[in-house]
Amino acid sequence: MSHFNDFGNPQVAALPAHLKQFIVDQHYEHYTPVDHAVWRYVMRQNYSYLKDVAYYPYIPGLLKAGLTIEKIPSLQEMNDALGKIGWGAVTVDGFIPPAAFMEYQAYRVLVIAADIRQLKHIEYTPAPDIIHESAGHAPIIADKDYHEYLSYFGSIGAKAMFSAQDFELYEAIRALSILKEMPDASEEEIKKAEELLAHRQKNMGEPSEMALLSRLHWWTVEYGLIGTLENPKIYGAGLLSSIGESVTCMKSDIKKLPYTIDAINYPYDITKAQPQLFVTPAFQNLIDVLENFANKMSFRVGGAYGLQKAIDSKNTCTVVLSSGLQLTGTVTHFETGENGQPVFVRTTGPSALAMDNKQLAEHGKDYHSHGYSSPIGKLKGHAMPLEHLSVEELDYLGIAEGKEAALEFESGISVSGQTKSVLTANGKTRLMTFDNCTVKDKNGKILFDPAWGVFDMAVGEKITSVFCGAADKDAFIGIAYKSTIETHHTVYDARTVELHELYQQVRNRRHNGGDFGFLGNVWFTLQKNHHDDWLCALEILEILEHEDVEPAAAAEIRAFLKQKAAVEPEYRKLINDGLYLIKHPVEQKLVV
Repeated sequence: MSHFNDFGNPQVAALPAHLKQFIVDQHYEHYTPVDHAVWRYVMRQNYSYLKDVAYYPYIPGLLKAGLTIEKIPSLQEMNDALGKIGWGAVTVDGFIPPAAFMEYQAYRVLVIAADIRQLKHIEYTPAPDIIHESAGHAPIIADKDYHEYLSYFGSIGAKAMFSAQDFELYEAIRALSILKEMPDASEEEIKKAEELLAHRQKNMGEPSEMALLSRLHWWTVEYGLIGTLENPKIYGAGLLSSIGESVTCMKSDIKKLPYTIDAINYPYDITKAQPQLFVTPAFQNLIDVLENFANKMSFRVGGAYGLQKAIDSKNTCTVVLSSGLQLTGTVTHFETGENGQPVFVRTTGPSALAMDNKQLAEHGKDYHSHGYSSPIGKLKGHAMPLEHLSVEELDYLGIAEGKEAALEFESGISVSGQTKSVLTANGKTRLMTFDNCTVKDKNGKILFDPAWGVFDMAVGEKITSVFCGAADKDAFIGIAYKSTIETHHTVYDARTVELHELYQQVRNRRHNGGDFGFLGNVWFTLQKNHHDDWLCALEILEILEHEDVEPAAAAEIRAFLKQKAAVEPEYRKLINDGLYLIKHPVEQKLVV
């Protein structure tokens, strides 16, 4: 990232540093005339087809998101428009880690891949691109119920437990998507990447919270339908941005199922068309299903369940105590008492303490560089939890600066030492620090020795929440995961540069007018040097038919396109759909 530009958008300006690291400049000048033609073709097809099958706010939503048919949107235009509905947008380099993606949603910022699909992938690409992100996600953002769901999903997804296998799968998906958009990638390279992805998908083991949540995200945000099973409408961005699948998904052989929590049992494959889709009667149902799932997640369940999930994830996690104190680190061990509640917790490696997602002074990962441990629970003989004891009651126990304290927990763990300090906030005691302190378990095993330094004891009767990631992510930065695989940026040869110039000349003619002789030269060069092209020919024909000029040339181009559609099946639908729109042009209100 060369610099951070918030585009005057409050949502983008509010992004924390650990999310800003993924932002890249859009480099609008890098989009070629072919790129703009790809955008225009897809948008015209979408406008023509989706006005009948998309959820009703889609078309006005395009305008509200700052999108037009004629050109790829600039980030500034999108932020100006999205800012009016409380959202923003940033450009990133392809796929970013799922946890970061979710957190952007929580901040009400759309993550948009800066690149655009190649012409040969105009119908669908597994790689995230500006068509998918802006023409797919942005228009539905205008619907209040939907964008509330999207940001709520993000806030829950940002706390989901994920595994090492999730990271490996993410890397495999990213690598394949980059390869598929490389014009010179060999079939062998793509095949190897597909095999690796398939292998990792089959060997995920028990799916993590993030893996299950990603299924809910896929079957709603990406591939969701709304309405009735008999007459559903499209709202999922994957369908809205795919001119191929938006049509095929409506066919009867694609099974339509009611959207319920059962959707977590349906994994997905980004490289294939979906065998089934889920229909929600209303966006509120999406929130209800999400809430149902969230109630079983470790950030809400806490306790031994949450700690075990943290251990299984092997990632940086945050443990929240009932006092409000937050412990961030890699959880490696915990013990439970007779009631099954945790009585002791240990992290290994860099750890930190925080309150209200803000790291405590002098309790960062440099200070607790080798890990952290503390007893948890009630004191023996005290009905009131330790965090709720008054200053007088604490003083009686020796918990006052300079006093000797001897604490015994219900679990049998004992803590004895000289009280150095007590941290309280909002009427709750949250942290106690002791000098010359010894901590033993019920069998007399030393858990902390005075020779190890001062002992910082977390205070809390219970563990109320455990979630993935740091409490204060910006203070803990450096742990954040970012892929080292970068998307491919093509260096164009002279022949391709010539083709770009031909597309630009047609574009200039459409916008500025002029005589046909100019286009005749373009068509001549196209036939001579770029006989494999179809889209530029289609755009020339569109102008000729629209202006009713040069019927002989128009007939020649039409014959060329029909012949190409007949002998090259991969172009048949694309060309025929383009010819249809020449006869049935889209309304002009989106052509700005």
